[in-house]
Amino acid sequence: MARILITEDEDSLRSFVARALRLDGHETDEAADGAEGLEKLKDGVYDLLLSDIRMPVMDGIELAHQAKDAFPGLKILLMTGYAEQRERADDLAEKIIDVVAKPFALPDIRKAVARALVA
Repeated sequence: MARILITEDEDSLRSFVARALRLDGHETDEAADGAEGLEKLKDGVYDLLLSDIRMPVMDGIELAHQAKDAFPGLKILLMTGYAEQRERADDLAEKIIDVVAKPFALPDIRKAVARALVA
């Protein structure tokens, strides 16, 4: 299965998503903000970056730009609960797979990740 980095500043949501993806056999690592996520990307090999857009220190948009520049083959899936944040991701269309709307149910995020991994 895949190795996935989950970057999300809300601890409970990050843990929920990680547990859900491990049920599907994926290996997960977690980061609480974009800067921490970028450091973890530099230290490991990942198949997918699953990141919130709105986070402190470095948001998911900036993380996606830097991650794709440093790791061109990395698949990126973003999450947000804010419509205006989704619109900010439009300039990333060629760099990301999709933006998942929050709140989501467990089956929704599992399906989105499965689709992203085969894209």
